[in-house]
Amino acid sequence: MSSDLLLEVKTVEESKDSAAYFPLQNGRYEIKPGMMPFDTDFGNQSDSKLFQLDSNFESYRQVKLAARKSSLSKHYQTYNYSNSVAKAVAQLIINRLTTEYPQYFNLANHGNQLTLNCQLTKEILYFNQKFQLLKYKSSDKSIFPDYISTLDALAAQIQSDILVISRNQNSDDWMSAIHLCYPNHFSAAEKIGKDFVSVHLPVAGIEKINQRAKAIVNTMIVRKPMMRFAWGLSTDTRLNHHPQPPSGIESKQWYGRNFDISNPRLFLRIERQVMWGLPEYDAAIFTIRTYFRDCREIKKDFVLKNKLISAIESMTPESLIYKDLLESKQDILAWLNQ
Repeated sequence: MSSDLLLEVKTVEESKDSAAYFPLQNGRYEIKPGMMPFDTDFGNQSDSKLFQLDSNFESYRQVKLAARKSSLSKHYQTYNYSNSVAKAVAQLIINRLTTEYPQYFNLANHGNQLTLNCQLTKEILYFNQKFQLLKYKSSDKSIFPDYISTLDALAAQIQSDILVISRNQNSDDWMSAIHLCYPNHFSAAEKIGKDFVSVHLPVAGIEKINQRAKAIVNTMIVRKPMMRFAWGLSTDTRLNHHPQPPSGIESKQWYGRNFDISNPRLFLRIERQVMWGLPEYDAAIFTIRTYFRDCREIKKDFVLKNKLISAIESMTPESLIYKDLLESKQDILAWLNQ
């Protein structure tokens, strides 16, 4: 169990088919919405897909199942998540999976129930006509606890985390569902039920964005699907960095972000975040697909290396503290300049 929780995944450079992104092209660390059309072409085959699946699927899934087994409530939360929104979210996810990966996913309508055949996991998910989970079939003995909802079951079929934001007639918004097995030092429990402003308060330099929170939420819900990137530095390629260590694992080992210049390991942790609106339901789905790029390889590219150095140098003291880079910044820059 502990070994699964500490599992590291392959970097983009080690993979044969991972999408490759480098969201530091202007050489600056910036806090901005940075939204662009979700299918913007970056030269990857999966740029036009909501869910990016690749040959690393099995290790990503192993991390999800280990997170669920460790504590499902740490990674999956709902709050005022209406049946209508839940149905719309399920339909969107299933529609995209069956459209984007017909070789892996097939939905069949049997009148009183629907079945989703998931080839990657060899699972069959059974739903009623409201897309509520009835049962599932799987030969995978590591699924524990049993899937407790449609969103929980669907999240186990993909390499992304899923969040849902809802809004009422008064334009009040809140996080209504969070399935977060690849957290980057934040937890589902501390974000669920909160509005956009409260969710982002810990982010250094977020003030101007939070002043436009209502407009940003409205864009997410009513406009065409958009995407953005977020990035940071890590000293491992572990997807699960929940702020609370699992039992049996020391907090220092679990926390990570401990750069050692004498034995350097450094990675760009990149998130491709997609916002897909469900305007009829006053809601939006927010997906996070995490990738790692090896800074040893980035160092070999003069242009990319200098953009990374410039971006780190541009970070404010507050951002360095938020990204936990204040103490290691100089060592990291010295290593990159070697």
